[in-house]
Formats: sequence, structure tokens, C-alpha cells
Amino acid sequence: MHPVRIRVPVLNRNTETSMANTRTAILSAVAALAGAATLSQAALAEDGAKEKCYGISLAGKNDCASTGNNSCAGTAKGDYEKGAWKYVPKGTCLTTTVTLPDGSIRNGSLEPGKS
Repeated sequence: MHPVRIRVPVLNRNTETSMANTRTAILSAVAALAGAATLSQAALAEDGAKEKCYGISLAGKNDCASTGNNSCAGTAKGDYEKGAWKYVPKGTCLTTTVTLPDGSIRNGSLEPGKS
């Protein structure tokens, strides 16, 4: 039998530093994107042209935190959760309708409902 040779890459300080720098850059970019998303949500709410409409967002498409079920934008687990909200043009929430899986139709709400 011939001996099996396995090459193991040797990490040196330059490689470790490079990996740490890459990790730091990625984490910084993620933090910047999260901050930008938060600021854009606040800007929408402040301009007065939008309002929060509960119960109309699809799973993963809510604009920010819902009551008790998730923590921020895009984290709603199910379609049309009564506690998840989405920004809509001011004055259109109560006339926005969704068709639920059972075929019933529900209007959006300006207040979170109980699921």
C-alpha cells in the first residue's frame, strides 16, 4: 500500500487577519443595511403620506414589527397575520381587502387584531 498524503493548509497571521477583516466588513455592511431600513421606515411614517395597515401583508413581506410574533421587517411567519402591518397610502387601509385561505374576505385594519 502507498501512504496517503493529505495537504492541510497552514493558516498564518496574514490569513487570519484577512479573514477577520472580511468578517468585520460583512458585519458592518449588514448593520448599515439594517440601519438604512430602519431610517427608511421612519421616513415613510413621518411624511404623513402613509399609514400602517394591519392584517394585509404576506408572509415575510411585513414592513416592520408585528405585535408579539416577530421583531422587524420581513419576519411575519404567515400570510395576513392580524398583528403584522404594511405601509399603504394614507386613507386606503380600511378599503384594502385580502382573500384568506378559507375564501373569506377581510379588510385591512388601522389597529392590530388578535390572531
